[in-house]
Amino acid sequence: MRSVTSEGGRQQAVVVRRSESADARGIDGLIGPSAVAVFGRVNVIHLLEKANLAVTLANEREDIVAHASFFDHPIGGLVDQAHWEPFLQKHFSAKTCTPWNTLFLHIFLAQPDFAASCIKEIMRAVFNAVTELQNVCLVSPNVGRLEAALEEVFEPLRRRTDPGPRCLAFVCCREEHSPQLLIRPARVEDHDDIMHINAEREDPRAPLLVEMLEAQDEKNPALVCESDGFAAGLMRLSTAVDVTRLNADFECDDFGGFCRREDAEETQSAGRSSENPNAVCIQDFIIHKNYAARSVDFIPYIFNLFPDLDFCIVSVPKPSPKLPLLLQSFLRRTSRASSWPPQDLYVLPRAGLSGVEMRSAVAADRPALCDLVKGLRLSEALLQDLDCFYESRRDPGGVALQAFVAQHGGQLVGILILRDEQDAEYICARYNIENFIYFSHHRREELAHMRHLVLKSCFQHLGRHLFKEVLRLAHRSCLFHRTYPCIQGQEHTQNSCVHPLDVVLDGAVPVCPRRQILYPLEQLGTNGPSRRITEDQAPFALSLISRKLTLEPKVAVNARIVVVGASDTGLSFLEVLCLCPHLRFHSLTLLSTHGFPGDHEHDDVGFLSTSHAYSRRDLAQLPLRSCVATVTGKMVGINRKSKLVLVSDGVKLPYDHLVLCTGLQYQVPGPPGVDLQPNGSRYTGPVPANLLTLNDLQDCAAARRWLLSNFVELEDNAVVYGDGIDVFTATETLLRLGVRGGRIHLVLPPPGGAPPRPDDPVVERAVAAALREAQVQVHRRCLLTRMDGGGDEAPLTSVSFASEGGPLRLQCGVFINLSNKGVDYDAFRSINSCFLPFDGRLVIDATFCTCDPCVSGAGPLTKFSRRYHADEWSHGNFDSREVGRDLAATLLPRFDPTLQPEAPPERGRLLPLYKQAKIRGGRLPGGLNYLHVTKPSPSYAAGPPVTHLQDSGIVTGRAETGNYFSLRLDRYDLVDELTCLSLEPLPFSNYLCLFGKHQQLLGQLSSRYRQGLIHDLYSFFRQSWCLAIYHDRFCDFEQELQQIITEDERPRDGAAVRSSAARFLSYNRNLLPMFARPGLL
Repeated sequence: MRSVTSEGGRQQAVVVRRSESADARGIDGLIGPSAVAVFGRVNVIHLLEKANLAVTLANEREDIVAHASFFDHPIGGLVDQAHWEPFLQKHFSAKTCTPWNTLFLHIFLAQPDFAASCIKEIMRAVFNAVTELQNVCLVSPNVGRLEAALEEVFEPLRRRTDPGPRCLAFVCCREEHSPQLLIRPARVEDHDDIMHINAEREDPRAPLLVEMLEAQDEKNPALVCESDGFAAGLMRLSTAVDVTRLNADFECDDFGGFCRREDAEETQSAGRSSENPNAVCIQDFIIHKNYAARSVDFIPYIFNLFPDLDFCIVSVPKPSPKLPLLLQSFLRRTSRASSWPPQDLYVLPRAGLSGVEMRSAVAADRPALCDLVKGLRLSEALLQDLDCFYESRRDPGGVALQAFVAQHGGQLVGILILRDEQDAEYICARYNIENFIYFSHHRREELAHMRHLVLKSCFQHLGRHLFKEVLRLAHRSCLFHRTYPCIQGQEHTQNSCVHPLDVVLDGAVPVCPRRQILYPLEQLGTNGPSRRITEDQAPFALSLISRKLTLEPKVAVNARIVVVGASDTGLSFLEVLCLCPHLRFHSLTLLSTHGFPGDHEHDDVGFLSTSHAYSRRDLAQLPLRSCVATVTGKMVGINRKSKLVLVSDGVKLPYDHLVLCTGLQYQVPGPPGVDLQPNGSRYTGPVPANLLTLNDLQDCAAARRWLLSNFVELEDNAVVYGDGIDVFTATETLLRLGVRGGRIHLVLPPPGGAPPRPDDPVVERAVAAALREAQVQVHRRCLLTRMDGGGDEAPLTSVSFASEGGPLRLQCGVFINLSNKGVDYDAFRSINSCFLPFDGRLVIDATFCTCDPCVSGAGPLTKFSRRYHADEWSHGNFDSREVGRDLAATLLPRFDPTLQPEAPPERGRLLPLYKQAKIRGGRLPGGLNYLHVTKPSPSYAAGPPVTHLQDSGIVTGRAETGNYFSLRLDRYDLVDELTCLSLEPLPFSNYLCLFGKHQQLLGQLSSRYRQGLIHDLYSFFRQSWCLAIYHDRFCDFEQELQQIITEDERPRDGAAVRSSAARFLSYNRNLLPMFARPGLL
C-alpha cells in the first residue's frame, strides 16, 4: 500500500497496480474537460487494450483514484508511430529519446484533489517497473492547457524549428522520480549500513563483512549503491573465474567459452585451458528491498570498471527461493546433468547492455542473414520467405509478409518475419485468447502470425524489447506463434524457424485451447458456424504477444519439479503449470515409461477403454512439449537425502519437488511353467513375446503391430484374461483386426478389485449377445493358475485356469493380460525402499503430502491416511484431471511469489471431495460405442452404491438396435449419470456437458419425457437449442444467472435474465449463429 495526499492535506491509502479491464467504468468516470483538451476523446477499453503499460491507483474500496496509460508512440495522427524518433529529434531537443528508453503518456486521469500526488506516484511506479526507461514524453496534437499536476511533473521540450508542428511537447525524466543510484567502491565505513540490510535477510556471513571489505583489491572489488548518503546495497566481484569448470558444467560455446577471442584461438590450438577469462563474476549481492528495482544500476559501473571484459556472470544454486530483480536482465544457462552441485548460470554480455535497433529488412541484408541462420533447422524456409518479401512483399499464397532485422553496432544479430494472420476467426473460436485481449478491439490488419525468429544468444534477454519494437514498426497489436508437435507424418506442419524458442516462451503467454462444440452440420445447414471455424487444421500450441504484455515480465521459477508418470493426473498438473501466464517454469521434467504420451500414430488403436481426458489432439494444443523435458524410462529408486530419482537406464534426475502419480497398471501374472498362487509375489523376469500386458496407448500400438505381423493370419487362439470393461474393448479390437470370434477365448476371473464392468444390465446383455453372435467363447469365474511355454522367453503355448466346473486348459497363440491391476513393482520398490509410507497404496494427507515435504502423491497410486477414517474414498474415486488441477493449485504457492500460502488448518483435517464426473468409454463388441458418465462415489466393500428413492431415470432406444441412451436424475433433478450405447459415433464432448445440469435447463426434459414427447434422446440433444449448453462459456453464463436470481434488489420479472441471455448469445454469435439475436428479426 502507498499513500497519496490531497491538496487539503487529507491522506488516502492506495494500491498501485497494472490496470485491468474491470477498471474501465471507474476510469471513464474520471474523464473531464481538461483531460479531453490535452489528450482528446478516448475509448477507455481500447486504450487499455493497446497501451504498453497502464497503471491504476485504487483505494481500499477498489474505487479508482487515478489512472495513466503509456504507449511507445505519440498521441493521435501527429506522426506515424514507426517514425516518431526522427520527427521528435528534428523539431525538438530530444536526442536522448529513443525507442529503447522512452514511453509516451496518452492519458492521465485522477480525482481532482489527489491529482498532484497521484501523478508523482504513478511516475515513480512506471520508472521502477521499466528499468531501461529514462524519459516519459507527452506529445499531443491537442493544444490545450496542462493541468497543474502535469505541469509540476513535465517540462517543455525546447523547439528546434520555427514554425514547428502545432502540438504539445513535454518530457519527464527519471532523475525526478526514481533516480539512478550512485555506485562507488565499498568502504569499511559502510559496515553499519550493510549490517542493517543483512539483519533483515539473516545472512550467516554477516560477521565476516569487515574482513570482506578490508580484503578487496583490484581483482576482487566490492561496490555499494548509495542513496541519500547511506549504503543501500553491496556487491562483491571477482575476476578469478574458473573457465575450465564453467565450460565443464555449462553450455558456454555461445559465449566463446568466456575466453578472450585471441586466447580462445591459442588455447584451442594448444589444447589447454585459458588463464585469461573474459568474464567478471558477481560473488555476493544484497540490496535493500526499497531499491531492488534499481539493481541494474550496478551493471554499467561493472563494465566500466573492467573495460577489457565482455561478460558478467552469476552462479545461483538450485533452488533459489526468490531470484533478485537484477537477474531479469541476464541470460540463463542450466548446468549439465553431470555437474554437481546443480546450479544455474546467469550471463550478461556487454553487447546486450545497450539494446538493439530494429528496422525493416532490405536486400543488402541477405548475405549477413544467411550467415546468421546458417546451420539452423528450417533455415531454408526462412530464406525462402525472406526472398518472397524482397520480391513482392507476399508469400506464394499471396499473403502479405513483413521482415525486420535487429542490429547492434552495425551488425545484424536477429531477424523476425511476420505474415498476416489469415485464421483469426479460427484462433478466436479454438483458443481462449480473450483471457488476454478483447478480440473485437483488434482489427484484422493488426494481427500477425510470427513465421520466423532468429536472435543471437547474447541478445536473447532483449526479446521483449524486440517484440515491442516490431509491433510498433509493423503497426500491429498482436503476434501469434504456433508450435506444432513433431509427430511422424506431420513434419510439413512445422515450417517456422524459431531459434531459440526460449525467446518466445519468455516473452509470450501460452493460450489454452477451448472445448469445442461438435455441430450437426448437415442438420444445421446455413445456420451453422462459418467454415473458417469448423474446418479441421493440424493441431498446434498457441502463444500470444500483445502490446500490453511486452512490459510485463514473467516470474522465473527455477525449482526442479519432476513428475513421475504420464497419467491423466500428472498431465493435468503439468498443464496448469505450463499455462500460468505470469510464471516461467525452467525445470519441469516428466518421467514416463514410453516418453511423451502424445507421440503415437493415432488415437484409435483400441484394446483399452478411455477416460476421454487427453487425446493426441488435446496434447498437441498444449505447450507441454515446449515447456516440459521428457525422460523415457521407469523409476527404480528414490534417494530422498540427495533428492535424486533413479531411472531404469542409469540416469539420475535431481529434484526439488517430486510428484508421484504413476497410477495403477496391469501386472504380468507370473513366470511361465510355474504354478501361480493367488495374490502371490509380482513377476519381473523375462516376458514371452506373445504375452501382452497392456497399460497405455504405446503398449496398445505395439500390440497391434505384433498381432498384424505374427498372429492375425494364423489359426491359433487368442486368450483375453481379466475383469472390467477393458477385456471387452480388447475383444472388440481383435474382431476388428480380422480375428474370427471362434479363435477368441474371453476368460473372466471372479469379481473383485478390477475396474467395474458396465454396471447397466442392458449394456451387459447387449455385450453378451454380441459375443455370442461373434462366436467368442466366454469362460466365467476362472482363476489363472499356470502358463506353459518353451522357456523363459519362448512363446506361450497354453494357459491353465481353475474354475467352478474344474480345471480349464486353453491353447493360445497370444495371451492378452488385463488382470491384476495394482501399483507397478518398480514404483512400489522405489517408494518402499526410501521409507515413504505405503499401505497398499502411497499414503498421503488431504494436501497431497507424504511424510517428506518435498514428495507429493496424487491419483489412483495413492490413498488417504487412516487417520481420516475414510478408507472408502481415494483419488481413484474422482476425475483424475480435477485431482491434477487441485494438486497444482495446492503446490503453486510454493513457487509463485504472487500467491500467499493458504492457512492449512481445515484443509489438513478434511478430505477434499471433487465434483467432476468419472468418465469411461470405449468400443464394445458388436461395434457399439460406449460412454458412461457418473458422479464420484465411494468404494464400498460390499454391495453397490446406495441409490436414493427419489432418483429417476430417462431411457430411450434399445441396445439391440444400437441407439440406447439412459439418463439418471438425482433427487434434485440434476443429471448424475449418463450411459450411451450406439452404433453411430458419439459426440463425447457434447454429452459430457450434460452432467450436473438441471432437467429444466435441458428443455424441461423430465416433464416432456413423461408426456411421451421424447422418443430418442440422441436426436433430442442434437437439436440446435442444445448447442448453447455445449458452449465452453455456458458455465460462466449459469453463474451470472445465479447471481441475478439471488440478488433481492433486482425485479423478478425476468428482464434481467433475458438481457443476460441476449448478451451471452450476442457475444458468442461466432459459435452460436443458429440463435436469433435482438434486432435480427
